Amino acid sequence: MKEHSAPEGRTGASSSSPTQRATALRTPSPDVALFGIYEISKILTAPARLEYALTNVVSVLSSFMDMRLGMIVVLDQKGDPEIVATSGWADPGGRPAIDILPRKIIDRLVATAVPIVIQDVSSEPLFADSVDIVTQRLGDKVSFVGVAIKADGGVIGTLSINRLCERPPGHSFDGDLRFLTMIANLIGQTVKLHRMLSADRQRLLNEQASLEKALTSRSRKKSRAPSPEIAGIVGESPAIVDVLETIAVVAKSNTTVLLRGESGTGKELFARAVHDLSPRRTMAFVKLNCAALPESVLESELFGHERGAFTGAVAQRAGRFEMANGGTLLLDEIGEISTAFQAKLLRVLQEGEFERVGGTRTLKVDVRLIFATNKNLEEAVAKGEFRADLYYRINVVPVFLPPLRERPGDVALLAQKFLDRFNAENERSHVFSETAIETLQRCYFPGNVRELENCVRRTATLAHDESVIGEDFACASGKCLSALLWTGSGSGAYRGAQNPQGHHSTATPPAKAADREINIALPGGQTSMPKHDEFASASEKDEFNDGPGYPPVRRMIDRDKLIEGMEKAAWVQAKAARLLGLSLRQVNYALKKYNIEVKRF
Repeated sequence: MKEHSAPEGRTGASSSSPTQRATALRTPSPDVALFGIYEISKILTAPARLEYALTNVVSVLSSFMDMRLGMIVVLDQKGDPEIVATSGWADPGGRPAIDILPRKIIDRLVATAVPIVIQDVSSEPLFADSVDIVTQRLGDKVSFVGVAIKADGGVIGTLSINRLCERPPGHSFDGDLRFLTMIANLIGQTVKLHRMLSADRQRLLNEQASLEKALTSRSRKKSRAPSPEIAGIVGESPAIVDVLETIAVVAKSNTTVLLRGESGTGKELFARAVHDLSPRRTMAFVKLNCAALPESVLESELFGHERGAFTGAVAQRAGRFEMANGGTLLLDEIGEISTAFQAKLLRVLQEGEFERVGGTRTLKVDVRLIFATNKNLEEAVAKGEFRADLYYRINVVPVFLPPLRERPGDVALLAQKFLDRFNAENERSHVFSETAIETLQRCYFPGNVRELENCVRRTATLAHDESVIGEDFACASGKCLSALLWTGSGSGAYRGAQNPQGHHSTATPPAKAADREINIALPGGQTSMPKHDEFASASEKDEFNDGPGYPPVRRMIDRDKLIEGMEKAAWVQAKAARLLGLSLRQVNYALKKYNIEVKRF
């Protein structure tokens, strides 16, 4: 709330006593009232902050119109005081003016929009707490007049004044009410205009900020160095490009990196990328899966052992830390190690030194550490399954690897890469048809890139012709076993298998398979897959799907996202479909539904 008060010297108080002034205090004459309106209109139309303009208005009322203790209260949208402009209300005790004027007076004016006239405030219960200040300032006989400030049919504030008046009981205050009502109307329109200008200014500032952000983002993209070429990593989606850029920056230092992501997202491949882009690229890159070994063997694998340290230790053996000295060590599945071994590992991370199993000589190594996990470490720390001090030690630069479902535009690129690799290994010449790519883009791939590679290899192995079509995939015949994790049936990209007569198989009714949920642990903490009707409305199922038997596995794309994708693809529908992870038919249908005209260049 902004509170402004006019200086006491501007209230126009003379040195004469209140009794001597009483005879002169009457309803303002028409000329005086017209002069007051003129002066106030000049103030309200001058280019100044609203709170200062309103303070000058109450000063004019006090100086020229003998209306003392003026107060203008402007309310915000919640009904709380936003601006309080006063004249003569300064309290020696330091109380704000809004607390001296009875709040019930303001509330009544706002609620009823009816003027309030109190001929003698000393006899009014509402003024019981403030009558001493009023009479001390003006005299024993003080009247109060208050009107509502209106704009757009609603009350947005109040205007009130006090008068020293020795008038007989029943005297009319019509002149004061008419004058104050005109002033309140002028104030109401001024407040409305200021708010409109403020809203327009804020809108323009927001638009300017948005444009500046867009220009900055565009300039950064133009000046951005191309993503590093890393063998084995394929993708053009923004999610994977951001990860590659982060890795390119992180690789330049020796900082510990924690790769986090679902199983099959390529954590080992990205760890290798960190090493290949680092100054340690010429040294060893050593990796170890911590979940594949029991604790006793894991200790020996990491730290090495001396001859005779345990049964079978017939010779001294260097551990992975020694092997990676000067290079990089990847510890995969770090979230699976026991709490006892976590304490041993913590010392190595803190001191950079260790002893071989069965040995006493302390060894010191220089190793760049990369950790990887698909486990929720924060939840493990909360449950006491993972040491908090080890968590803080390894979680220096976390890099989150996106699952394949968050980079649908990369599915076709990855599938082609895997098919080319299969052809080279097996001297085949398989190619994907358009229906094959569309089938792959509709799949959920809970196993991410690893599952996609297995799917491509399996399909290419069993394909009858060189051209791989959509029907060649296991999901087309209801044989995709990984789909059981997500739908509870063998239907992968298809709603259900059909027999040669065109009827659905009776083993698993399509409707029931689509509607039931399987309570299993899913990525992101989910416990069940959404039902099919959560992905698309009934009106979209026939048009947005690619054919009979295909489920609505993706919701209808938003108009803004569709336009953004088309602009990125230079309005080439096939390229936009690949970027958006949709089929060409789906993009074409969405363009028609949203009535978007395709630009021609």
